[in-house]
Amino acid sequence: MTTFLKCFAVTVLIAVAASTNAQEKRDEELKAYYFVLLKKGPNRTQDSATAAKIQKEHLDNINRLASIGKLNVAGPFLDDGDMRGIFIFDSGNEQEVIALVESDPAIKAGRLSYEIHPWMTQKGICFK
Repeated sequence: MTTFLKCFAVTVLIAVAASTNAQEKRDEELKAYYFVLLKKGPNRTQDSATAAKIQKEHLDNINRLASIGKLNVAGPFLDDGDMRGIFIFDSGNEQEVIALVESDPAIKAGRLSYEIHPWMTQKGICFK
């Protein structure tokens, strides 16, 4: 093997190793979360007193989930459309997220439905 080919082979190996290390470093800097899109549910026919009670329980549940460190973000959309709000959960387990979302009184009553989407961001960018 010529000197040129040996140098080229070593250069390629170093580049591959550096690329692998850079990817591993990026992977270490990423953290998975669960993004939950809250939508209008199939049962929104409650009278105003019942709807207000469900909303209060919904907000109490949000505070409970935040206090135990599972819910990082919760909030409504302001345009009164079919999409009602979001949750972002800090959990490594989708089954746990499903159970947490389904513990919400507005979900149980059918006032809200949901979609769950795994989501990733760089550590420290949005959350601790």
